[in-house]
Amino acid sequence: MSSPNLVFVMSDDHAAHAISAYGSVVNRTPHIDRIAEEGVRLDKVYCTNSICTPSRASILTGTYSHINGACSIYSELDYRVPTYAQILQAKGYQTAIFGKWHLGVTEQANPRGFDAWRIFPGQGAYVDPVMYGPEGEEVVEGYASNIVTDLSLEWLDARDDDRPFCLMVHHKAPHRPWVPDEKHRDLYPVGSIPEPPTMWDDHESRSEVIRNVGMTVGDHLTENDVKEPLPEELAGPDKFRERASWKYQRYMRDYLQTVQGVDDNVGRLLDYLEEKGLADDTVVVYTSDQGFFLGDHGWFDKRLMFQESIGMPLLIRWPGELAAGTRCEAMITNVDFAATFLDMCGVDPDEELPDNQGRSFLPLLKGEEVDDWPQSMYYRYWEHDDPEHHAPAHYGVRTHEYLYIVYYNDGLGSPGSSERIMPTEYELYDLVKDPAELHNVVDDPAYAEVRAQMEAELARLQDKYRDEPYRGPDTPRLDWSR
Repeated sequence: MSSPNLVFVMSDDHAAHAISAYGSVVNRTPHIDRIAEEGVRLDKVYCTNSICTPSRASILTGTYSHINGACSIYSELDYRVPTYAQILQAKGYQTAIFGKWHLGVTEQANPRGFDAWRIFPGQGAYVDPVMYGPEGEEVVEGYASNIVTDLSLEWLDARDDDRPFCLMVHHKAPHRPWVPDEKHRDLYPVGSIPEPPTMWDDHESRSEVIRNVGMTVGDHLTENDVKEPLPEELAGPDKFRERASWKYQRYMRDYLQTVQGVDDNVGRLLDYLEEKGLADDTVVVYTSDQGFFLGDHGWFDKRLMFQESIGMPLLIRWPGELAAGTRCEAMITNVDFAATFLDMCGVDPDEELPDNQGRSFLPLLKGEEVDDWPQSMYYRYWEHDDPEHHAPAHYGVRTHEYLYIVYYNDGLGSPGSSERIMPTEYELYDLVKDPAELHNVVDDPAYAEVRAQMEAELARLQDKYRDEPYRGPDTPRLDWSR
């Protein structure tokens, strides 16, 4: 067959459990659901560094953060590392990206490999956003999710009909501060949204550094987040539960309303492809750059190596190639996306991506058995103790049965001192007996053998991906150059 078109829709912080195709109990997403109904729903997809810039860099390059240089939101994608967009452009694809980029704003960090691009600076604004492209910047009137789709459809109308295209439609929604489109302001009213089963997790068995993160719904969502002042009677230390419930309803109302704007615009794209006779020749992908805590464990935001944070929705439709209404349970990461997209487009990723650390999961999408598919994934979050969220740097390994995390904390103390400011902490969760990840069993003697196995697997994956364990702030990193 001829090379298919690729439409890649990515939202920001859209948790899978806020998509009805994944069983959401808090909202409905009928247009995103269409992709699942007509294609494949992937159920175990994970980001390898749960924050915007790093995840986007890994998706584009097929590499981990320490390879592509984008370890945090304060870093930029290393422009020397090739992206799948550059490769497809070199192979004759028409390429474009509209919406969120968030991989740096210097000239070297502007989108490469695209015939057309207009992006938000940084996170961008929800209403009347500034956007910039090759010809400069301007304020674009309207609502961000609608604008991104408008620009995408305009580009599709103007493209060369004789060449395949790769279009990236990258929404800023539903990223904080969750400003909805006016037409959705009556949806999901306060008091109507069920609280998650783990909302009142007491964190008793967790590491000290995790008990102290600044991500609780009750105490760390601000007045700017919930759009109204906290009632005085909810301000006391003994009112935490009441305060958390009050904030949760307002946070989730706005979050879900912004999700609705994304869903509406996914519908516009799908309808356009149908109307123009493009649907059968176009791969449509929907994902988010990471997951998000929706009151789960009492938190909002992401960063941590728990399911709600690192789990990514991924829905893919390719008529005639992928069976409709199917599911994939294989363990996949965002590092695998680039190889898969190239494989779909008839390009060998191993030949074209010299730093590729991922693997095409196209055979899995087609229902084929792949005996040597990975049964574990490696994760590393690099931003230690950022001033707002106080999330710790950590790394770990996840299998189908267990989750093992190492919080290496502050490492060594003052230069020349062997005294640690805060000791390294560890967590281990039995995902079969404890799928909600509530009980840390790392010190349980019954799990001693499992812990040893997970430690060994962590070491194996760090070696495989050319990363290394944390060895203190004054210790030079190993030389991984080829």
